[in-house]
Amino acid sequence: MFRVARHNDFAQIVRLYRQLNPDDPHLTDGSDARAFARILATAGLHLFVLELDGAVVATTYLNVIPNISRSASPYAVIENVVVDESRRGTGLGKRIMAGTLQAAWDAGCYKAMLMTGSRRPATHAFYRACGFSGDAKTAYLAARPS
Repeated sequence: MFRVARHNDFAQIVRLYRQLNPDDPHLTDGSDARAFARILATAGLHLFVLELDGAVVATTYLNVIPNISRSASPYAVIENVVVDESRRGTGLGKRIMAGTLQAAWDAGCYKAMLMTGSRRPATHAFYRACGFSGDAKTAYLAARPS
């Protein structure tokens, strides 16, 4: 079942994020839980999950951003796309991406974009199969200086 994340999904989402970024530190100060609560409470921020048999098996994070150009139509940024390692390649990724994109279109977004740091051809093929084009725009990234 595709749905909006709930407060009691926190631990399962963090488990998926650890699969996405295994080198991230394990936070013990509660800042991750506070960020999670803020996301759930903020209009325009949508944390989605795909639940099967009571377990969260995939997640995406959709940000709907107000805009002045493009007839004042918002645009969407999708982040943190994760399918549980044990269930990859079973179509769950396409299911959660379809729901996420539909939520963007339902919000009136004129485009949805995402970036991936993956160099794996399968990752890029997945995003193309979900309707994304890797050739439409060029992405640049500035990272905060350490």
